[in-house]
Amino acid sequence: MEPLLDSQEAAKLLGIRPKVLERWARKRDIPALKIGKYWRYRMEDLEAWVNSRVKSASQPCRPQFAF
Repeated sequence: MEPLLDSQEAAKLLGIRPKVLERWARKRDIPALKIGKYWRYRMEDLEAWVNSRVKSASQPCRPQFAF
């Protein structure tokens, strides 16, 4: 079983503030587990989330024009 990261550890890993991370978790924008009143994060889930964000950001956006 892999250890779970707390908000401090996960936020440091992602380079953001813990409160921002917890807000994203509440909105279900980032994969997280709520255990009691605390948020916990799996390293594997965070890595997959970051990779999916990087891939979607590298896709060129094509404006859609209606003529």
